Amino acid sequence: MRPITLVEYDPQWPLLFESRSQTISLLLGHLATFHHIGSTAIAGLCAKPKLDIDAVLFSEEARLDATERLKEDGYRFHGDLHGAGRWAFTKDETPYGTRLYLCLPDNEAHRERLLFRDYLRAHPELVANYAILKWRLAKEANGDWDHYTGGKSDFVADVVRCAKAGIQQENHVTDA
Repeated sequence: MRPITLVEYDPQWPLLFESRSQTISLLLGHLATFHHIGSTAIAGLCAKPKLDIDAVLFSEEARLDATERLKEDGYRFHGDLHGAGRWAFTKDETPYGTRLYLCLPDNEAHRERLLFRDYLRAHPELVANYAILKWRLAKEANGDWDHYTGGKSDFVADVVRCAKAGIQQENHVTDA
C-alpha cells in the first residue's frame, strides 16, 4: 500500500498551477480552460503533494488527441477512475506532482469540484474542519486509500449540497 502523505499548505501552489496550466495548454494542442481544483486550490488547507488540475476540452476528438500527447510527454493515463467522465493522468514532478483530469463541458463531477472549492474558499472556518478530518483519516487509514477517501465523502457531499442550495450557514456542514 502507498502511504497517505499530506503536506501543509504551500503559498506557491497558485503560481505553480498557473505555470503548469500554461505548459499543459501548449502540450495539449487544443483550446482548453484550466481550473485549479482539489485541496491545493484552497488557501490554508493541507493536501497530498500533487497539484490537481481540471482541463475542460471542447470535443471528444480533442480529448482523444490530447491523451496521446500527454502520454508522449510522460503522463500516466489512469482512465476514467470513478466513471464520472473525467480522464485522469499523473506525472511525477518536483516539488509537487501533477494530477490532471480531462473532461468535456457540462461535466457534473467537474462542476461539483468547482462548487466544493469555491464554497470552502468562501468559508475558511470549514477549511480548518476539513484539515482536521484529513489529518485524522490519513493517520487512521495506514495506507488504506479507500478508508481515507471514503472518510471524506460525507463532508464533501455536505459542502456540495450546501453550495448547490446556496446555504450560507456553516453549521449545516458536518463537523470533522
